[in-house]
Amino acid sequence: MYLYKYILIFAIQLVGATACSQEHGPMVVEEEVILDQNQIDEDRIKLPDIDLSHWKVTIPEGSGKGGAISVEPPEILNYATNPVLKPFMYNDSTAGALVFHAYPSNATTANTKYSRSELREQMVPGDDNVNWTFAQGGKLKARIAMEEVTKDSEGKYHRVIILQIHGRLTNEQKERIGQSDNNAPPILKIYWQNGKIRVKTKVLKDLNASAEDILHEDAWDDDEGHTFDQEVGFKKFNIEVDVSDGKMIVSLNNTEFAVYDDIHMKKWGVFENYFKAGNYFQSRDAGSHASVKFYKLEVSH
Repeated sequence: MYLYKYILIFAIQLVGATACSQEHGPMVVEEEVILDQNQIDEDRIKLPDIDLSHWKVTIPEGSGKGGAISVEPPEILNYATNPVLKPFMYNDSTAGALVFHAYPSNATTANTKYSRSELREQMVPGDDNVNWTFAQGGKLKARIAMEEVTKDSEGKYHRVIILQIHGRLTNEQKERIGQSDNNAPPILKIYWQNGKIRVKTKVLKDLNASAEDILHEDAWDDDEGHTFDQEVGFKKFNIEVDVSDGKMIVSLNNTEFAVYDDIHMKKWGVFENYFKAGNYFQSRDAGSHASVKFYKLEVSH
């Protein structure tokens, strides 16, 4: 009697399992689980909201002073698989950010002792000769965070320039003043400095300087600078730069504004310009380095 009961229970369980197998199929159920896990992994991958088709990058790698390597479009679009760029420009696919890493190196650009992992705007991909003036205007929007940065011997974080507007001489202006290159001063430098954002611009030393004298770099001096009140630390923050004829506005998180609307900005209109963004590391200390995350970078004219 008891044996018959156990055989009957086993038969019922076997029939149920078979019916379930016929209806759903055990391998199908297992495959669905695998697919769901793959989908979860894909959903965790985030890419930065940055179009690099109008940017070239310079990295602290190359042969000696002035020999830093630059990569232009279209090659820069393959930065994620480029073995030369990967140590200095790479994705953080968890955060959805493009990371720029820099440290002291002998591979610098001309006229500087500091190294950089930094983008340079190219209005025409692959061509440095097409730029914009204040009269034409320009707007940059960026979402940034300092990932990590070392400290100096006094316990202060090393400074990093994260955004710039750099001036440029036209070929005609270069020949006019007898200069060997097209370099002009940067009208804007935005620093991450001890957890705060600091803005530096240029002022003309002599407001009566001639049209030719204005073109010389030594005709311009640094202003006193402006440090925003907010402390961004290592958190995400938003920067906007809005340039128009004779005017420049820099905003932090759309709550603090530095407005430059004066004779110096009007005089600056003689130069061409281009945006720069990334990690221009301001230290030569041994073992120092910094990494900057860009979540968003947009430019319009």
